[in-house]
Amino acid sequence: MIAQQRFSLMPTVVKNLLIINGLFFMGMISFRSTFGVDITQWLGLYYPASESFIPSQLVTHMFMHGNIGHIASNMIMLWFLGSAMENYWGSQRFLIYYMLTGLGASALQIAVNAYEYYSLAASVSPENLQVVVTEGAELIERGYNYTNSTMGALNRLLNTPMVGASGAVFGVLLAFGMTFPNQVIYLNFFFPIKAKYFVIGYGLLELYNGFATSNSGIAHFAHLGGMLFGFLLIRRWRKTRYL
Repeated sequence: MIAQQRFSLMPTVVKNLLIINGLFFMGMISFRSTFGVDITQWLGLYYPASESFIPSQLVTHMFMHGNIGHIASNMIMLWFLGSAMENYWGSQRFLIYYMLTGLGASALQIAVNAYEYYSLAASVSPENLQVVVTEGAELIERGYNYTNSTMGALNRLLNTPMVGASGAVFGVLLAFGMTFPNQVIYLNFFFPIKAKYFVIGYGLLELYNGFATSNSGIAHFAHLGGMLFGFLLIRRWRKTRYL
């Protein structure tokens, strides 16, 4: 059943998520400018085979962002879509959904990375693989990489962390489209499109980009993971009458 509550432009969970993301972003900038330390190396999500991986990164990476454009776009979507869903579902259900879709997004991206990792690792010697694992992070920090293309790809995969709330935000986008399928969204403030078509189109675009632009630096499969796990979770909740 759906919780009935008064509509709020800034509901509790969305408000606190915006604050936490903002604090993490300001902390990242402050540590970098004051101490020359990039806390992304601890809080961003590394592939589990990397020596930089810490299990807590599965959660902390969702509150880290690469730049002002990255955090601004995610937080605008979170406020616009998340407020509607939190008002409709209630705060507790929305928070559970947000965190689970964020974790689901990470799971799919890690699975895709695992396929890429083992494919690449099979093309290099065990000695070179060990070199990448133990020494590659220092090269990335200095802005360099291996001239060997396979070792370079392995190094990027192992030692470039994933950051951002995008996976969970895409889960919220999916929820909005399933809950309010005929709600009109205005693309660029001018072009009207129903939410269900927008979600389908965006999902197909992310699927295409996931295969076509594997080295873009954008975790397209994490976006798809948020949508996929959101779809499965909503279907499960509806089946069990939790929604």
